[in-house]
Amino acid sequence: MEILEAYDLTGSYRAAAELTGVDHHTVARYVKMRAAGQHPDQRRHRARAIDDYPPKIEELVVRSQGKIRADVVHKRIVAMGFTGGERTTRRTVAEAKAQFRAGRRRVYRPWVTEPGLWIQYDFGDGPTIQGRKTILWCAWLAWSRFRIVIPIWDKTLPTVTSCLDATFRRIGGVPAYVLTDNEKTVTTDHVAGIAVRNPEIVEVARHYGTTIRTCLPADPETKGGSEATVRIAKADLVPKDVNLREHYKTFGELEAACRAFCDEVNSRIHRATRRKPVERLAEERQRLHPLPRRPFTAAFGTTRRVNWESTISVEGVRYSVPHELIDNRVWARFHGDELIVTAVGEDGSALEAARHRRGQPGTPVLDDDHYPPRENKDNDRTPKATSAEEAAFLQLGPGAASWLVEAGASGVRRIKAKMAEAVALSKLYSVAEVDRALGTAAVTARFADKDLLSIVDYQATREHTEPVRRSEEHSLQPGTSAWSSFGLPTQPASDVSEHDESDLT
Repeated sequence: MEILEAYDLTGSYRAAAELTGVDHHTVARYVKMRAAGQHPDQRRHRARAIDDYPPKIEELVVRSQGKIRADVVHKRIVAMGFTGGERTTRRTVAEAKAQFRAGRRRVYRPWVTEPGLWIQYDFGDGPTIQGRKTILWCAWLAWSRFRIVIPIWDKTLPTVTSCLDATFRRIGGVPAYVLTDNEKTVTTDHVAGIAVRNPEIVEVARHYGTTIRTCLPADPETKGGSEATVRIAKADLVPKDVNLREHYKTFGELEAACRAFCDEVNSRIHRATRRKPVERLAEERQRLHPLPRRPFTAAFGTTRRVNWESTISVEGVRYSVPHELIDNRVWARFHGDELIVTAVGEDGSALEAARHRRGQPGTPVLDDDHYPPRENKDNDRTPKATSAEEAAFLQLGPGAASWLVEAGASGVRRIKAKMAEAVALSKLYSVAEVDRALGTAAVTARFADKDLLSIVDYQATREHTEPVRRSEEHSLQPGTSAWSSFGLPTQPASDVSEHDESDLT
């Protein structure tokens, strides 16, 4: 437009070219195009060597459903006589593919969600803990956009049932439909395009008052909400270079991280709704079905009662469970070479209580984490007085307690009489001096009848009252003074020459 405006102003090709900074031939071309009624932006198509082959290229693109590679197309048309370069072929194939996709593009109708109607769940690869791969259960409540991530070890039906129960109890109700993939725990087969449900998952759905639905096979776009939840959870929870997250040492650390992740994403404003999912959940909870009081436990295995040793017996083998479950009922099942123990919490939610390797009869399988910390009785040897005489002795101080502990371990005779002598000795000397002497006697293992009095007298007249111990710098190697009995020279060994040593030999 600047070129045409300059020409209308000057009426000269060269003058307009000088004003606009272009060649005068360019000005002439645009003026002639306007005079012919053509649009100035319209480019003149130049003849190319590939102009004879677009029908064949379009045929190849259509036959391959837009998947054929440009280099394959180039080989085909070269065999037909094409002499141009591969770059020209790639450009033409890209144009043909764009036209092919434009006519077959998948069009989405916006999904208008309804409160209390849909929830979706899917699985994602979790981090590796102690050499074992974990799995992330990712659920997404459609209307409120509330996300739930639970770490698990496997995708068996009992695990899926416990995750469904935990999800429903976390959101505070049961939606009308549950949408998921066509895994064997949900769909056993497809007949004439109709999904055949697993009868066990149907029983689970009936227990909670919901309906299990599945997406189209190999079509994850039909449940994009849970797919997005999986993508976000893996980006934040799995240790990667992009998030610099440290590796998890225990499964409990991963559970805590999943809880923190859910609290974070559910407490920030969602991009689509402009509200926090936790706030919308409070509204949607009014439209959810009520939860059953007890979870569906039929899939968790056989029932066992936890005894007072905090163990259960399965096939003649005792397995430990957390001591908080003593005298409670749990459910145990085998999955491969592992025993999985499931318990029901006070709020009615099903939780995995323990997981053990399969054991052998006669050898219990125990986990130290299932028991409270044990008192170290060997180190906690604090004397406790049971009589007036014992109390009077122990009141002397910590040295008296140490003396009693060491004397009892050494089997000292007349220990009570010696305790009475120490109490009597404290009336002649100060209590601190007697207690310090008792401590010294305990360290040096001196428990004879007169040892305590000897130590007290020594400490009262000597400045250094602590027992002397030789350091590592002190050597026990004997000198050469014993050689005098064999008629050897008395000079030091260093003064003996090599000749003298040979003579002695």
